[in-house]
Amino acid sequence: MTVEQRLADVKGRIKAAEKTARRSVGEVQLVAVSKTFDVEDIRPVIAAGQRIFGENRVQESQGKWPVLKEETPDLELHLIGPLQSNKAAEAVALFDVIETIDREKIAAALAQEMTKQSRKVRLYVQVNIGMEPQKAGIAPKETAAFLRYCREELALEIEGLMCIPPAEDHPGPYFALLRKLAEENGIAKLSMGMSGDFETAVQFGATSVRVGSAIFGAR
Repeated sequence: MTVEQRLADVKGRIKAAEKTARRSVGEVQLVAVSKTFDVEDIRPVIAAGQRIFGENRVQESQGKWPVLKEETPDLELHLIGPLQSNKAAEAVALFDVIETIDREKIAAALAQEMTKQSRKVRLYVQVNIGMEPQKAGIAPKETAAFLRYCREELALEIEGLMCIPPAEDHPGPYFALLRKLAEENGIAKLSMGMSGDFETAVQFGATSVRVGSAIFGAR
């Protein structure tokens, strides 16, 4: 299959999952994860109509997205990998959405940079939904307090929550927990689901899914 065919296949599967879940078709956004792929790999996906992309690293993104954004101004770029506070300025300048706020230092650095650059970036808090020591994110039980800090101390608008469930477990219960946390805290958006489990994520209320290898192929 070509990359265009794989993109169409993923979009079709999202649509089918929306119908199965009795959700409105088009309710779930596809974030095409282009990390490790270069400009020439990404251009055909843009040409096929995809406009929302996800990247893991600020430095790698700086090497390819300024030219792509200049060519196609309506692209939307999400940071879906860990962010260091010393990269906050670059992240605010380049990304439209940052999905990986996971500690007070990062939240404060982003608040400062958005003020400094007069640029509003949409923000998500990453929740370590399976309490895995090797993964970033706020503990589920600390989510409410962290959101309060972001909103009240920093005047940040948090649009969504993001998670990556444990790879060896069925993702459903973790997606259900993220949805519950969002409902309890007045959060509208849920970024959950990747190439192996995005249809399940749609069933559990994802508003965006992050799909890389099912579109771009093996890295």
